[in-house]
Amino acid sequence: MEHIEQTLQEIYKESQVQDKIGSIATYIPELATVNPDSFGISLTTIQGKNFGIGDSEVRFSIQSVSKPLSLAFAFTILGDTIWERVGVEPSGTPFNSLVQLEFEKGIPRNPFINAGAIVIADMIVSSFENPKQEFLDFVRKISGIPTIDFDLKVAQSEKKEGCRNTALANFIKSFGNLKNDVDLVLDFYFHQCSITMSCHELTKAFYFLANEGVSMSGMQVLDKSQVKRMNALMQTCGFYDESGEFTYRVGLPGKSGVGGGIVALFPKEFIVSTWSPRLNSNGNSELGMFALEQLTTKTGMSIF
Repeated sequence: MEHIEQTLQEIYKESQVQDKIGSIATYIPELATVNPDSFGISLTTIQGKNFGIGDSEVRFSIQSVSKPLSLAFAFTILGDTIWERVGVEPSGTPFNSLVQLEFEKGIPRNPFINAGAIVIADMIVSSFENPKQEFLDFVRKISGIPTIDFDLKVAQSEKKEGCRNTALANFIKSFGNLKNDVDLVLDFYFHQCSITMSCHELTKAFYFLANEGVSMSGMQVLDKSQVKRMNALMQTCGFYDESGEFTYRVGLPGKSGVGGGIVALFPKEFIVSTWSPRLNSNGNSELGMFALEQLTTKTGMSIF
Protein backbone atom coordinates (compact mmCIF):
# COMPACT_ATOMS: atom_id res chain seq x y z
CA MET A 1 0.00 0.00 0.00
CA GLU A 2 2.94 2.33 -0.53
CA HIS A 3 2.27 5.63 -2.29
CA ILE A 4 -1.52 5.11 -2.06
CA GLU A 5 -2.18 8.82 -1.49
CA GLN A 6 -0.31 9.72 -4.68
CA THR A 7 -2.13 6.97 -6.59
CA LEU A 8 -5.53 8.25 -5.46
CA GLN A 9 -4.59 11.77 -6.54
CA GLU A 10 -3.62 10.45 -9.98
CA ILE A 11 -6.90 8.55 -10.28
CA TYR A 12 -8.89 11.60 -9.19
CA LYS A 13 -7.21 13.81 -11.80
CA GLU A 14 -7.75 11.19 -14.53
CA SER A 15 -11.38 10.82 -13.50
CA GLN A 16 -11.99 14.56 -13.72
CA VAL A 17 -11.16 14.63 -17.44
CA GLN A 18 -13.28 11.60 -18.35
CA ASP A 19 -16.37 12.16 -20.50
CA LYS A 20 -19.46 12.80 -18.39
CA ILE A 21 -21.26 9.57 -19.18
CA GLY A 22 -24.50 8.44 -17.59
CA SER A 23 -27.29 10.16 -15.69
CA ILE A 24 -28.60 10.33 -12.15
CA ALA A 25 -31.45 8.14 -10.87
CA THR A 26 -34.33 10.53 -11.50
CA TYR A 27 -36.96 7.82 -11.00
CA ILE A 28 -36.47 8.46 -7.28
CA PRO A 29 -37.43 12.16 -7.24
CA GLU A 30 -35.38 13.09 -4.17
CA LEU A 31 -32.21 11.74 -5.82
CA ALA A 32 -32.80 13.97 -8.84
CA THR A 33 -31.66 16.99 -6.79
CA VAL A 34 -28.10 15.67 -6.33
CA ASN A 35 -25.21 17.34 -8.16
CA PRO A 36 -24.39 14.81 -10.94
CA ASP A 37 -20.74 15.89 -10.98
CA SER A 38 -20.03 15.09 -7.32
CA PHE A 39 -17.11 12.70 -6.98
CA GLY A 40 -15.20 11.29 -4.05
CA ILE A 41 -12.89 8.41 -3.20
CA SER A 42 -12.00 7.05 0.23
CA LEU A 43 -9.71 4.15 1.08
CA THR A 44 -9.17 2.69 4.56
CA THR A 45 -6.39 0.19 5.16
CA ILE A 46 -6.81 -2.81 7.42
CA GLN A 47 -4.50 -0.97 9.85
CA GLY A 48 -7.12 1.79 10.03
CA LYS A 49 -5.33 4.50 8.04
CA ASN A 50 -7.65 6.51 5.79
CA PHE A 51 -6.99 8.36 2.54
CA GLY A 52 -9.69 10.52 0.98
CA ILE A 53 -10.01 12.88 -1.95
CA GLY A 54 -12.77 14.96 -3.52
CA ASP A 55 -16.26 14.62 -1.98
CA SER A 56 -15.21 11.70 0.23
CA GLU A 57 -16.75 13.22 3.38
CA VAL A 58 -20.09 14.21 1.80
CA ARG A 59 -23.03 12.03 2.79
CA PHE A 60 -25.30 10.60 0.09
CA SER A 61 -28.13 8.08 -0.14
CA ILE A 62 -26.40 4.68 -0.18
CA GLN A 63 -29.42 2.84 -1.64
CA SER A 64 -28.47 -0.76 -2.55
CA VAL A 65 -25.05 -0.44 -0.91
CA SER A 66 -27.14 -1.06 2.22
CA LYS A 67 -28.02 -4.60 1.08
CA PRO A 68 -24.85 -6.32 2.32
CA LEU A 69 -25.39 -4.58 5.66
CA SER A 70 -28.98 -5.81 5.99
CA LEU A 71 -27.85 -9.28 4.87
CA ALA A 72 -25.10 -9.26 7.51
CA PHE A 73 -27.66 -8.18 10.12
CA ALA A 74 -30.01 -11.03 9.15
CA PHE A 75 -27.03 -13.40 9.18
CA THR A 76 -26.27 -12.47 12.80
CA ILE A 77 -29.85 -13.29 13.79
CA LEU A 78 -30.81 -16.29 11.67
CA GLY A 79 -27.57 -17.87 10.45
CA ASP A 80 -27.74 -20.19 7.45
CA THR A 81 -31.54 -20.50 7.63
CA ILE A 82 -31.73 -17.36 5.47
CA TRP A 83 -30.73 -19.46 2.45
CA GLU A 84 -33.98 -21.41 2.70
CA ARG A 85 -35.77 -18.34 1.32
CA VAL A 86 -33.24 -16.66 -0.97
CA GLY A 87 -30.64 -18.03 -3.41
CA VAL A 88 -26.98 -17.29 -4.01
CA GLU A 89 -26.79 -17.23 -7.83
CA PRO A 90 -26.26 -14.24 -10.16
CA SER A 91 -29.51 -13.07 -11.70
CA GLY A 92 -28.50 -11.97 -15.20
CA THR A 93 -31.57 -9.71 -15.20
CA PRO A 94 -32.21 -6.10 -14.07
CA PHE A 95 -32.23 -5.48 -10.31
CA ASN A 96 -36.00 -4.91 -10.22
CA SER A 97 -37.04 -7.76 -12.54
CA LEU A 98 -40.07 -9.94 -11.81
CA VAL A 99 -39.29 -12.51 -14.51
CA GLN A 100 -37.35 -15.12 -12.54
CA LEU A 101 -39.75 -15.11 -9.58
CA GLU A 102 -42.41 -16.76 -11.74
CA PHE A 103 -40.20 -19.68 -12.70
CA GLU A 104 -38.52 -20.04 -9.32
CA LYS A 105 -41.70 -19.93 -7.24
CA GLY A 106 -41.03 -16.73 -5.33
CA ILE A 107 -37.46 -17.55 -4.26
CA PRO A 108 -35.27 -14.59 -5.32
CA ARG A 109 -32.04 -15.51 -7.11
CA ASN A 110 -29.82 -13.65 -4.61
CA PRO A 111 -30.10 -11.13 -1.73
CA PHE A 112 -28.72 -8.18 -3.70
CA ILE A 113 -31.46 -7.82 -6.30
CA ASN A 114 -34.52 -5.96 -5.03
CA ALA A 115 -36.63 -9.10 -4.61
CA GLY A 116 -33.95 -10.76 -2.51
CA ALA A 117 -33.39 -7.68 -0.36
CA ILE A 118 -37.16 -7.47 0.26
CA VAL A 119 -37.17 -11.07 1.53
CA ILE A 120 -34.22 -10.25 3.81
CA ALA A 121 -36.17 -7.20 5.02
CA ASP A 122 -39.11 -9.49 5.82
CA MET A 123 -36.83 -11.68 7.96
CA ILE A 124 -35.61 -8.65 9.91
CA VAL A 125 -39.16 -7.30 10.36
CA SER A 126 -40.18 -10.68 11.79
CA SER A 127 -37.33 -10.62 14.29
CA PHE A 128 -37.83 -7.27 16.04
CA GLU A 129 -40.53 -5.07 17.51
CA ASN A 130 -38.77 -1.98 16.09
CA PRO A 131 -36.77 -3.35 13.13
CA LYS A 132 -35.80 0.02 11.61
CA GLN A 133 -34.21 1.24 14.83
CA GLU A 134 -32.51 -2.12 15.44
CA PHE A 135 -30.97 -2.08 11.96
CA LEU A 136 -29.89 1.54 12.30
CA ASP A 137 -28.28 0.72 15.66
CA PHE A 138 -26.45 -2.19 14.01
CA VAL A 139 -25.03 0.04 11.26
CA ARG A 140 -23.99 2.66 13.79
CA LYS A 141 -22.31 0.04 15.96
CA ILE A 142 -20.29 -1.73 13.25
CA SER A 143 -19.16 1.59 11.76
CA GLY A 144 -18.54 3.33 15.07
CA ILE A 145 -20.50 6.35 13.80
CA PRO A 146 -23.52 7.22 16.01
CA THR A 147 -24.78 10.01 13.70
CA ILE A 148 -25.67 7.77 10.73
CA ASP A 149 -29.38 8.08 10.03
CA PHE A 150 -32.20 7.62 7.55
CA ASP A 151 -33.07 10.38 5.10
CA LEU A 152 -36.81 10.51 5.63
CA LYS A 153 -37.39 12.58 2.47
CA VAL A 154 -35.69 9.91 0.37
CA ALA A 155 -37.63 7.13 2.10
CA GLN A 156 -40.90 8.93 1.40
CA SER A 157 -39.84 9.60 -2.19
CA GLU A 158 -39.12 5.90 -2.70
CA LYS A 159 -42.45 4.92 -1.19
CA LYS A 160 -44.30 7.34 -3.48
CA GLU A 161 -42.63 5.94 -6.60
CA GLY A 162 -42.30 2.34 -5.36
CA CYS A 163 -44.86 0.62 -7.59
CA ARG A 164 -42.34 -1.85 -8.96
CA ASN A 165 -41.11 -2.87 -5.50
CA THR A 166 -44.72 -3.16 -4.33
CA ALA A 167 -45.38 -5.50 -7.25
CA LEU A 168 -42.30 -7.57 -6.37
CA ALA A 169 -43.32 -7.83 -2.72
CA ASN A 170 -46.90 -8.86 -3.53
CA PHE A 171 -45.67 -11.40 -6.07
CA ILE A 172 -43.28 -12.93 -3.53
CA LYS A 173 -46.06 -12.99 -0.93
CA SER A 174 -48.32 -14.86 -3.36
CA PHE A 175 -45.79 -17.71 -3.22
CA GLY A 176 -45.73 -17.62 0.59
CA ASN A 177 -42.18 -16.26 0.84
CA LEU A 178 -43.17 -13.03 2.59
CA LYS A 179 -44.53 -13.49 6.12
CA ASN A 180 -45.43 -9.92 7.06
CA ASP A 181 -47.70 -7.25 5.65
CA VAL A 182 -46.29 -5.92 2.37
CA ASP A 183 -46.51 -2.28 3.45
CA LEU A 184 -44.63 -3.03 6.68
CA VAL A 185 -41.82 -4.83 4.86
CA LEU A 186 -41.51 -2.13 2.20
CA ASP A 187 -41.45 0.59 4.84
CA PHE A 188 -38.37 -1.06 6.32
CA TYR A 189 -36.83 -1.61 2.88
CA PHE A 190 -37.32 2.01 1.76
CA HIS A 191 -35.81 3.30 5.02
CA GLN A 192 -32.88 0.90 4.71
CA CYS A 193 -32.09 2.24 1.24
CA SER A 194 -32.45 5.86 2.40
CA ILE A 195 -29.52 5.71 4.85
CA THR A 196 -26.98 8.44 4.11
CA MET A 197 -23.25 7.91 4.55
CA SER A 198 -20.05 9.32 3.09
CA CYS A 199 -17.40 7.33 1.24
CA HIS A 200 -15.22 7.46 4.36
CA GLU A 201 -18.06 6.21 6.55
CA LEU A 202 -18.80 3.35 4.16
CA THR A 203 -15.22 2.11 4.38
CA LYS A 204 -15.60 1.97 8.16
CA ALA A 205 -18.95 0.19 7.99
CA PHE A 206 -17.63 -2.46 5.58
CA TYR A 207 -14.33 -2.86 7.42
CA PHE A 208 -15.45 -6.10 9.12
CA LEU A 209 -15.85 -7.81 5.73
CA ALA A 210 -12.14 -7.20 5.01
CA ASN A 211 -11.07 -8.16 8.54
CA GLU A 212 -12.47 -11.69 8.98
CA GLY A 213 -15.69 -10.40 10.52
CA VAL A 214 -14.20 -8.04 13.11
CA SER A 215 -15.16 -4.33 13.05
CA MET A 216 -12.73 -1.45 13.59
CA SER A 217 -13.78 -1.34 17.24
CA GLY A 218 -13.01 -5.04 17.72
CA MET A 219 -16.63 -6.27 17.54
CA GLN A 220 -17.01 -9.78 16.07
CA VAL A 221 -19.85 -9.11 13.62
CA LEU A 222 -19.73 -12.39 11.63
CA ASP A 223 -17.51 -15.45 11.74
CA LYS A 224 -14.91 -16.21 9.06
CA SER A 225 -17.17 -18.65 7.20
CA GLN A 226 -20.02 -16.13 7.01
CA VAL A 227 -17.65 -13.41 5.79
CA LYS A 228 -16.38 -15.73 3.06
CA ARG A 229 -19.95 -16.22 1.86
CA MET A 230 -20.74 -12.51 2.02
CA ASN A 231 -17.67 -11.58 -0.02
CA ALA A 232 -18.37 -14.34 -2.56
CA LEU A 233 -21.89 -12.98 -3.04
CA MET A 234 -20.63 -9.44 -3.52
CA GLN A 235 -18.14 -10.74 -6.10
CA THR A 236 -20.75 -12.60 -8.14
CA CYS A 237 -23.91 -10.57 -7.50
CA GLY A 238 -22.93 -7.12 -6.21
CA PHE A 239 -23.43 -5.22 -9.47
CA TYR A 240 -26.64 -6.74 -10.81
CA ASP A 241 -26.20 -8.09 -14.33
CA GLU A 242 -22.89 -6.20 -14.63
CA SER A 243 -21.19 -8.22 -11.88
CA GLY A 244 -19.07 -10.11 -14.39
CA GLU A 245 -17.91 -6.84 -15.94
CA PHE A 246 -16.93 -5.44 -12.55
CA THR A 247 -15.04 -8.62 -11.68
CA TYR A 248 -13.26 -8.48 -15.05
CA ARG A 249 -12.33 -4.81 -14.79
CA VAL A 250 -11.76 -4.36 -11.04
CA GLY A 251 -11.29 -7.79 -9.49
CA LEU A 252 -12.69 -7.05 -6.02
CA PRO A 253 -15.91 -8.02 -4.21
CA GLY A 254 -18.15 -5.00 -3.85
CA LYS A 255 -21.61 -3.49 -3.99
CA SER A 256 -23.10 -0.59 -5.89
CA GLY A 257 -26.19 1.55 -5.40
CA VAL A 258 -28.25 3.84 -7.62
CA GLY A 259 -27.29 6.75 -5.37
CA GLY A 260 -23.93 6.54 -7.16
CA GLY A 261 -21.98 4.84 -4.39
CA ILE A 262 -19.71 1.81 -4.72
CA VAL A 263 -17.87 0.03 -1.94
CA ALA A 264 -15.29 -2.68 -2.62
CA LEU A 265 -12.68 -4.48 -0.56
CA PHE A 266 -9.51 -6.52 -0.67
CA PRO A 267 -9.62 -8.94 2.30
CA LYS A 268 -6.93 -8.27 4.91
CA GLU A 269 -5.72 -5.23 2.93
CA PHE A 270 -8.20 -2.36 2.40
CA ILE A 271 -11.74 -1.12 1.87
CA VAL A 272 -12.43 1.50 -0.80
CA SER A 273 -15.53 3.52 -1.63
CA THR A 274 -16.37 5.90 -4.45
CA TRP A 275 -19.30 8.22 -5.11
CA SER A 276 -20.34 9.60 -8.48
CA PRO A 277 -24.11 9.90 -9.16
CA ARG A 278 -23.93 9.43 -12.94
CA LEU A 279 -25.11 5.86 -13.64
CA ASN A 280 -24.71 3.63 -16.67
CA SER A 281 -27.59 1.62 -18.15
CA ASN A 282 -27.13 -1.12 -15.52
CA GLY A 283 -27.55 1.28 -12.59
CA ASN A 284 -23.87 1.39 -11.65
CA SER A 285 -21.69 4.48 -11.27
CA GLU A 286 -19.72 4.92 -14.49
CA LEU A 287 -16.96 7.05 -12.95
CA GLY A 288 -16.80 4.90 -9.83
CA MET A 289 -16.14 1.78 -11.88
CA PHE A 290 -13.46 3.61 -13.85
CA ALA A 291 -11.73 4.82 -10.67
CA LEU A 292 -11.74 1.38 -9.08
CA GLU A 293 -10.42 -0.22 -12.27
CA GLN A 294 -7.58 2.29 -12.23
CA LEU A 295 -6.88 1.58 -8.55
CA THR A 296 -6.43 -2.18 -8.97
CA THR A 297 -4.53 -1.71 -12.25
CA LYS A 298 -2.08 0.84 -10.83
CA THR A 299 -1.50 -0.98 -7.53
CA GLY A 300 -1.73 -4.53 -8.85
CA MET A 301 -3.93 -5.33 -5.85
CA SER A 302 -6.99 -7.45 -6.60
CA ILE A 303 -8.10 -10.86 -5.42
CA PHE A 304 -6.96 -12.40 -8.70
